[in-house]
Amino acid sequence: MTNTTWHAQYPELGTQPIPIEPYISQEYFELERERIFRRAWLHVGREEQLTKAGDYLVRDLPMARTSVLIVRGKDGKIRAFHNVCSHRSNKLMWSKGGSCHVFSCKFHGWAYNTEGNLTFVPDEDGFFNLKKNELGLTPVACDVWEGFIFINLAAKPQQTLQEYLVELGQSLVGYPFHDLSQTRFVWRTEINANWKVAQDAFQEAYHLAFLHKQSLPDSFSSKENPFCHSFAYKISGSHRRMSIYGNPEHKPTPIEILAQRAGSSIVKRDSAVSELPPGVNPERSRYWSSDIVTFFPNFSVIVFDGTYIFHQFWPLAVDRTLWEVGTCFPKAQNAWQRFSQEYSKVLTRDVLLEDGSTLEMTQSVLASGAKTHYVLQDQELLVRHAAKAVEDWVGFYRQHEAQH
Repeated sequence: MTNTTWHAQYPELGTQPIPIEPYISQEYFELERERIFRRAWLHVGREEQLTKAGDYLVRDLPMARTSVLIVRGKDGKIRAFHNVCSHRSNKLMWSKGGSCHVFSCKFHGWAYNTEGNLTFVPDEDGFFNLKKNELGLTPVACDVWEGFIFINLAAKPQQTLQEYLVELGQSLVGYPFHDLSQTRFVWRTEINANWKVAQDAFQEAYHLAFLHKQSLPDSFSSKENPFCHSFAYKISGSHRRMSIYGNPEHKPTPIEILAQRAGSSIVKRDSAVSELPPGVNPERSRYWSSDIVTFFPNFSVIVFDGTYIFHQFWPLAVDRTLWEVGTCFPKAQNAWQRFSQEYSKVLTRDVLLEDGSTLEMTQSVLASGAKTHYVLQDQELLVRHAAKAVEDWVGFYRQHEAQH
């Protein structure tokens, strides 16, 4: 594995230290609210969560100061609406999800169908020239990519979802997301750290040999590659991807061998390269373990052979984040496969606990002023790109330069 090559391929990113201010500044956080989370396409769920007409999800989005209702209509189409009644702006649906064909406001009983149309108003004759056909739920742009549901809160999104995902999204078409989403284990936790601090932890493999030396002692490093150098990077607009090295000489434990025979895990090493879509292991390397694909602003999928993990980092405050993690598998056909999935789930949990151990510790000292910049190395290319992508949307430093 060679060093100091990836930054040379993306000279527009530079090599200088990056400022810490965006991780601690309330002003910067407020700009992120308006210029990123109210304009970018945001992942909010999977099609499998809305299997039949009337199935719905509610996503509260405090960073965008709204709540969104996502529902499958009678025509099979998935739509999204601001979760706000047209009468006195009460929050319409209070649960996180369910199934129904009429959404009725608990305040005064106004009711809407799955297409967002206002269908019933109690004591309708008491209103003045009420135009029910103009008082439906406020729509939110909604589209689906490979079974993932995205919304965009802008009144008129500047790009379609397909245009927004550019070639990085296209390169993953054909990965069996649907088959691997039949069984999902999801964790949610609030952490006292900026959302970018959390996301940065999954934008580099530099930490693997150190932070994960207990859970993954030799899975992602070897004598030939002691620092887990990744062997492929791709930057596409505001999005990014890297291919993680896997040690082909890894010696699995007996229980690991049992689990792998019945299914997949994050340390499996016998992928059928020819069956993967072009965006998965693009180098077709025997050293491949996984790809981390991050779609701006806050959604990452880590694709392995036979399983995938997703991360979502939702800003709650400048120093607080809702972290959602899911590990996904096909439907188990027997008890052995179910055991394999449980083993992989628990191993993933242990890795995530190690990942999470640094986040609040980092945030607790960022505002000390002891350091003003991060110093990054070549393998932290995607951390640097993430910072640039955020600033490209926010324009904090451009704005301050213009004022002075």
